[in-house]
Parts: sequence; C-alpha cells; structure tokens
Amino acid sequence: MKIILLGPPGAGKGTQAQRLQQERGMVQLSTGDMLRAAVASGSDLGVKAKAIMERGDLVPDALMVGLIEQRIAQPDCAKGFILDGFPRTTAQAEALDRMLAAMGVKLDRVIEMEVDEAALTERIVGRFSCAKCGAGYHDKFKQPAKRGVCDSCGHTEFSRRKDDNAETVKTRMAAYRAQTEPLLPYYRAKGVLRGVDGMAEMGEVYRQIVRILDGT
Repeated sequence: MKIILLGPPGAGKGTQAQRLQQERGMVQLSTGDMLRAAVASGSDLGVKAKAIMERGDLVPDALMVGLIEQRIAQPDCAKGFILDGFPRTTAQAEALDRMLAAMGVKLDRVIEMEVDEAALTERIVGRFSCAKCGAGYHDKFKQPAKRGVCDSCGHTEFSRRKDDNAETVKTRMAAYRAQTEPLLPYYRAKGVLRGVDGMAEMGEVYRQIVRILDGT
C-alpha cells in the first residue's frame, strides 16, 4: 500500500507511521529524514538541498519531489510506503501525482487524522519527557508511576520542548488550515480520502487505519 497521512502537527502521524512500518513492512518517508539522508550522501540533489538550507531558504517543491522519487525507487519501498509531512499544499500534491504517474505508481489511500483543536492543544502543551532516556509523559494523561522519577531509567530530571505551548500550537493550526486543509477536497475528488479519529487512544487509531488499508 502507498499512502499519505494528513493531520496537523501533534496529531500523531509519526507514531502511526512507525507502527505501520514495524508491523506491515511499509516504509515511513519523512521529508526531514530524506533531506538529511540526501545531504549526508553527497548526491546531486543533496548538494543542491544543502546549499538552499544553508541560505535559510525553503527547499523547492521540484527538488523535494525528486528526493521522494529517488527514495521510492529503492527496493525497500516495494512493500509500500507512508508519506508523512508531504504534500502540504495542493501544488505539492499535483507535482507528486505527476511524478507517481510517470513512475507507474498508484496512491492507494490518503488518511486524514481528524482532531479537535482544543483537545490537541491540551495534548501537546502537557507533554514532557525524561531528560536522560527520552521517555514520554503528560501532565494529565501519563504521569510517572512515582512522581518526579522516570519509569524507564529512574532519572529525576525532565524537559519540555520550547515550542510545546498554546501560542505555537495555535500558529501551527492556522498554517495547517490555510495550506493543508485544501488537500482534503482535492483527494476526496480522487476517491482516495478516508478519515480516522485522531483523538482516540493510539491503539484504536491504528486499528482504524488498518481497517481502511484492509478495506474492511
């Protein structure tokens, strides 16, 4: 299966993509990972991307699509792949469609992780992690068994991401609505869009995604 996961930052796309990769052999294609790998490889596209990023500019859509084309041509993508973080605009979706068509690759499903903005904000703002091992916790939903002590390694120091605050989440959601939500009617018209409850428990979200992929 070749799929795209859509949803705002914090919806859990990466978590679900990792589980699909582990359990179904699909390859998670994160744009950030692909860019870093291309730069590290020293390929022609990687050299171009590095120069652009060092200038502080955004990587052009055509270059990003070229990186995706190279990546999905590799043997490990034969079982399927999950695009996570791309496309983000209708123009990117159209460029992706043209590239896939030229490769003879069919996009099977686009899955939207539907979220409630207020609940998502609470989910993100409450996150913290162990400063030593990175184990994740939440102010409301997942405190350590012993307050102030990491369940995994026993460390007593924790940290929070600086961008895990209500104002940043509001800005991210506004950008998502403006740029990415127009993809929903685009893919709905193609008959590939499906939705899952992104606010459900992680295991339930995964079961919903699997049912869509299996056509049940």
